[in-house]
Amino acid sequence: MRILVVEDEPRMASVIARGLREQSYAVDVALDGDDGLYQCSINDYDLIVLDVLLPQRDGFEVCRELRARGTATPVLMLTARAAVDDRITGFEAGADDYLTKPFSFRELLARIHALLRRDSHLLPDEIEIGDLIINSASHRVSRAGSSIQLTAKEYALLEYLARRAGQLVSRADIAAHVWDNDFDPFSNTIEVYMNRLRKKIDDGHLTKLLHTRRGEGYILESRH
Repeated sequence: MRILVVEDEPRMASVIARGLREQSYAVDVALDGDDGLYQCSINDYDLIVLDVLLPQRDGFEVCRELRARGTATPVLMLTARAAVDDRITGFEAGADDYLTKPFSFRELLARIHALLRRDSHLLPDEIEIGDLIINSASHRVSRAGSSIQLTAKEYALLEYLARRAGQLVSRADIAAHVWDNDFDPFSNTIEVYMNRLRKKIDDGHLTKLLHTRRGEGYILESRH
């Protein structure tokens, strides 16, 4: 899952981004409203964390512009402005949720998780593909009853494929949702991570779950 954090305080932005990356999210950061809108125009985000008091355009303006463009990406507003009128303004601008500063990072994660679950394309917390079980709340993965230890990025890649189980997922889609703006599209990073996942998920099992369609992409499914 790829998240955009629009926050003008560099330290706060860094703390949020680091915490989200530790939870296997890919994160981009914008430090003002105009840059936030630009990032949304060139990237496909699964969720936007949006501060209200921003340079250039404030969060309310950014949210209104996104909705005017037809962007349906969930928006979670973060702000020190806790007045009821401010909350109402945020919701009327198109925000999906509103969290006031200071906040608990655990609550931020819970709200992000809840917003992502609302997306009709997402599956419940526990995903089963054959004998593979992925719990998106705890990030625990097991196959045939045996626990599988994954790095944060390996988990993010596996969950993205699992959310689209049975579908062909292109390299471009993976790059757009599992990696951030620092990703080098000419590298073999995705192939390296896919090979790591295959070793951890499929080695020792008769039924293979990770499949490659050469030149097109990858499919996670149980084939009999």
